[in-house]
Amino acid sequence: MNSHLPMNSEKKKEKVHRPSRATRIFVVWRKLRKSPLAIAGLGIVLLMSMIALFSPVISPYSLNPSGLPMQPPSMEHVFGTDIIGRDMLTLVMYGARISMYVGVAAVSIEMVIGICVGMTAGYFGGIIDEILMRITDVVFSLPILMMLLVAVSMFEVRSINTIILVMAALEWPFMARVVRSGYLSLREETYVEAARSMGASNFRIMLRHILPNMLSVIIVLATMDIPWFILYESTLTFLGFGDPMASSWGVLLENGFPFMRTSWWNLAFPGLALLVTSLGFNLLGDGLRDALDIKVRE
Repeated sequence: MNSHLPMNSEKKKEKVHRPSRATRIFVVWRKLRKSPLAIAGLGIVLLMSMIALFSPVISPYSLNPSGLPMQPPSMEHVFGTDIIGRDMLTLVMYGARISMYVGVAAVSIEMVIGICVGMTAGYFGGIIDEILMRITDVVFSLPILMMLLVAVSMFEVRSINTIILVMAALEWPFMARVVRSGYLSLREETYVEAARSMGASNFRIMLRHILPNMLSVIIVLATMDIPWFILYESTLTFLGFGDPMASSWGVLLENGFPFMRTSWWNLAFPGLALLVTSLGFNLLGDGLRDALDIKVRE
């Protein structure tokens, strides 16, 4: 008589349960909200983002002169007026649009360059790694502010997009180094070897299998780089090397500096907006780094 094993005695395939993306986000949020400073930074970033997006709707006045020039802060003009009678609160709100655009656009280009260079050098290694890292070292060794002044001054017409491209072209090396370091370690992982043995191309392995594991580090770096780009643009504009047609906070600082003794509000409020925004991004970046348990090393 043939004996048959019952169905319930068959070995079931062992399932590996990985946390979903929503679960991972919830875990990060739970860690993040334990830090009051990180929550304060997140609130500042969200507030400045909303002001930048909806400034035409929520600003109290238009960009046209709406009052007497050089009026101090009052109930009618909370931040006072500038030299031609424009409301300073409105100018600061509209300036947030330009400054936030500068930070986000520049860090996006920086990410593209840094990720491409870093993952290519880290994944392939050898002579490719040597060439790309020597180029990275050269750019990394350049004094950033001095090179920005030299590079921007070469253009007869300095648009805000030109300034963004120049800043991103000089600020990518650190991100490239961090991405390269991650790829050097992750390329030896078991799941990468499995994907390679199944015939996956190098391009697919780099983008589909390794890059998602680097996103948390990249997000933290990008968050902490945004205020630097905003500060660089404001510094260039303050020194007379910016785009005078773009009403960023740097333009407001440049316009208000000659009148700092008689009309302090023309300099104080744009500077305060710049300070608070930079502080918000740095607090948020520190909070994300702790929540994601990331140790960034060169």
